[in-house]
Parts: sequence; C-alpha cells; structure tokens
Amino acid sequence: MRLDKFLCQLNMGSRTEVKNLIRRGQVTVNGAPAMSPEQKIDEQADRITCRGQFLRYQPHVYYMMNKPQGVVSATRDRLDKTVLDLLRPVLAEQDRKREIVPVGRLDKDTEGLLLLTDDGALAHELLAPGKHVNKTYLVKTAEVLTETDILALETGVDIGEKRKTLPASVEVLEPKLIRLTIHEGKFHQVKRMLQAVHNEVLALKRVGFGPLLLDETLSPGDARALTEEEILALQSRPSIQPPVLDDIEAVIFDLDGTLVDSMWIWHDIDVEYLGKYDIPIPDRLQADIEGMSFDEVAVYFKERFAIPDSLEQIKESWNSMAWDKYEREVRLKPGVKTFLDACKGRGIKLGIATSNSRKLLDNISQVHGLHDYFTCTLTGCEITRGKPAPDIYLAVAEKLGVRPEHCLVFEDIIPGIMAGKNAGMKICAVEDAYSADIRIQKQNLADYYIADYTEIVL
Repeated sequence: MRLDKFLCQLNMGSRTEVKNLIRRGQVTVNGAPAMSPEQKIDEQADRITCRGQFLRYQPHVYYMMNKPQGVVSATRDRLDKTVLDLLRPVLAEQDRKREIVPVGRLDKDTEGLLLLTDDGALAHELLAPGKHVNKTYLVKTAEVLTETDILALETGVDIGEKRKTLPASVEVLEPKLIRLTIHEGKFHQVKRMLQAVHNEVLALKRVGFGPLLLDETLSPGDARALTEEEILALQSRPSIQPPVLDDIEAVIFDLDGTLVDSMWIWHDIDVEYLGKYDIPIPDRLQADIEGMSFDEVAVYFKERFAIPDSLEQIKESWNSMAWDKYEREVRLKPGVKTFLDACKGRGIKLGIATSNSRKLLDNISQVHGLHDYFTCTLTGCEITRGKPAPDIYLAVAEKLGVRPEHCLVFEDIIPGIMAGKNAGMKICAVEDAYSADIRIQKQNLADYYIADYTEIVL
C-alpha cells in the first residue's frame, strides 16, 4: 500500500496534509524518516509512526456496547442522547473521524448488546433481510406464557406482515421471563410477537447478536472494542450473498472505483491542476462533479474557475497527468477477473459505462487485459446526458441487445447507482474508500452491496 493512502485511511489528514507531514519528516517507517508519499509499505508488518504516534493498521473498527434505556440507536438526534454520544469517549483519537454507525437499532426503551462499526459490508450482511442472523433477547412478560403461546412463537405468528414470523426459539427461565431467539429484524418485532399471543413486553434486553454475546461486565452505557476472536467470528460467517446473476443476461460496470481502485488519483490531479493557477480546491468540488462526463467536467472547470486554456487543452492536461498513474499505480478491485471469467463462462454479456475519457478507458483496458471480456464500452462523452440520467446504461444495454430488466449494474457512487435504477436495471453497489462516507446511502439504494467481488456467490 502507498504510505499516503495508509495515513489517510487512519485519518491522519487529507492526502495533501499527509504529504506535508511526510515532507516535514514527521512520519517514520521502521524508525527511518519516510522517503516520499508514494513509498510502498506493508501495512501489516512495517512499523509506522506519525508525529511520534505508532499507527496500527485497522481497515475497520468494531465495538460492543451495553446500550442503556433512554438512549436512541442513531448517529445524531436533536432531542435524545445517542449511542454515538456514549461511544465517543471510548474511541482512540485516530478513530474519531471514522463513520461509525450502529448495526441495526434497539428501541429507546430496549437495552443490551449493540454492535457499532464502520465496516459497511459486514453491517449490510448482518442486517439484510435474507441473512436471518440470530438475535437473542431476555424478555420480561406481563403474563405467564402458556404451552400454546410458546408453540405459536416457535411455529410463527401473524404480526401484520405478508408472512408469519420465522420460527423462534423460546426458553422459559422464570414464570414471566423468557430467552427468545429470532432470526429476523422487523420493526418492534419482539413486542409485536408477544402481542400476537395476547401478552405484553415489560422489559427487553438483547444478549446475543449473531456470534456475539453481551459482555456482562459492561455496565449500561459502557462499550469496548471487540476481541480478535469476536471479530473473526463475525467475519467468518459463511457467505450467503444472494445469487446476483439469476435472470441476468448482461452485466454493465462503471470503471473508476468499481472495476479499478482509481478514485484517489483524481483528487490529486484536481489539486495539482488548480494549483497551477493558484486556485485552492473547493470543499464540495467532488460532490459537484460526481456523475459528470469527462467533457462536462472540463466545461465546469473552465466556467467555474475561469481557466484560460481551451476545453481540449484542459482535457489533454488531465489525460496526461492521469496516464502514468493508471498505467503504473491503479489496480483492479479484488476478485474482478474471477467474476468476469464466471460471467463469460455463463454466456453473460459484459459492458462498461464510464464517465471517464475514451483515452483513459482504453489505457486501463489495455494494461489489465479487459478488452477480451467486454463487447461494448461507452463513455459519458459519447452520449447526451451524464449520470444520474439513464442514457449511458440504456445505450450499452441496447448495443448488447439485452432488455434493461435483465441487466445488472455495478457502481460505486450515488449518481451512478441512480443512473442504473433510472434505467430499470438491478444495482450492486461496490465498496470504495473514496465514497466511504455515503456507504449507508449506497446500501439503501442498491439491490446488493459488496466489499469486493470475492463476496459474490457464483
């Protein structure tokens, strides 16, 4: 991994800020001053310090909380204290900028085990309706459950949904106290299940979630990092990713951040290019240009920043600045080739729909041997409207001769996800560090979500 990317992932600053730290000699690798931002490191084996602080590489963090009553399972709330308010004092300084969220929710009056993490892919797997992750509760009831009530809960009860609940497990601990294990996560499910057998929940405490058990040494409101064994137990759950290729005749990919890990280079290029004109990079620049075609971004730059160069000169400068990085530093996302081979073996047609330039698309295709897989590649410069308009995906589907409803789109940013949805296609969102701050939105919008292509059950 590049040293500057490592530092950015550990929230030591923006890419520009960490470069300045390196140049000032405030970063060491195995006791020696870092040589350059581009220096390659082994994030697991090398010892990295920044401003005297030893940095341990952690792609994600995981915390267990014993949530108390009266606190809401949210990242922010105008009226009530949130679980994030309770967690912040526990976090290491380097983790305080991470987008940590609760995995699921416990009602305000429910206490017990809550998992908090910035691992969006794991959170999605644990929460997806088809995953059937076990959730175990201690339930204090208003009335004693009869044998008939217990049988109903263990068979499935009507709580007003299209289907009855999945069979639950009931263990009677005391006349009005049970241990209840369910395999879904419907709204107020435990309370509605008890109502369905003409009973009422007086107190509710979650003591198990998947392979995790509540650490009873945690007082209500306390939290701790998961142990290595607990993290391994969560991550080693067998993959039950839905069969995403069922009824699919064509798969269409975005390029940057989806097929290749390249989104990071464009921030550097923007900083360098605008720096030639002594123009600081605006905070919202990336958000403003997301989904635009290469041509549209050039127009935006020329008009927004009064660039004296012609549009062709602007685009040629960007192509030139990006060429070497694409050729030498940009890699395919993990599992891409295996997935492409599987699609090809099934006779599924493959296409690319990218906002990038034709020149850079051809460059990256040549470097990684993608030409052999794709029968249609299209850039945003070759259609009328850029993402989130559906034009580019509809055009690729038409060239492939496949109806939109039989197409699956892989995308990493929201305008691209919306473009695919607007085209009437299935969407699989792809994890990317560049868009980590909108991970939850991506998960909610897409039909599927993957950390990388190795997760897909073929």
